[in-house]
Amino acid sequence: QVRLEESGGELVQAGGSLRLSCAASGRAFSRSTMGWFRQAPGKEREFVAAITWSGDSTYSADSVKGRFTISRDNNKNTVYLQMNSLKPEDTAVYYCAARPYSAIGVVSTGYSNWGQGTQVTVSS
Repeated sequence: QVRLEESGGELVQAGGSLRLSCAASGRAFSRSTMGWFRQAPGKEREFVAAITWSGDSTYSADSVKGRFTISRDNNKNTVYLQMNSLKPEDTAVYYCAARPYSAIGVVSTGYSNWGQGTQVTVSS
């Protein structure tokens, strides 16, 4: 099992930047693919980005490519999502998720452990 807690969400103006953090605990973290998802009001949860357990491979949704970067520090049991050039349509609750002993996936049902989420609001 992997327990997750997100932080870093806040209100920011369009064009600004934020870095989200996801603190993890549990033995499986260092062998887990980690992902970020988001859910806006009235919309389904959508994939944002994922990173393999070693950090040597990442994958991002087209909507955030070139603006968001996922990274991890296994020594600190933390995953990050650096978000630049934020747009109002990025407004959502952002969730961190773990997929132990598995490759990168973009479907939320493939992730077994989830945090509570952190709110990101981008004003125009």
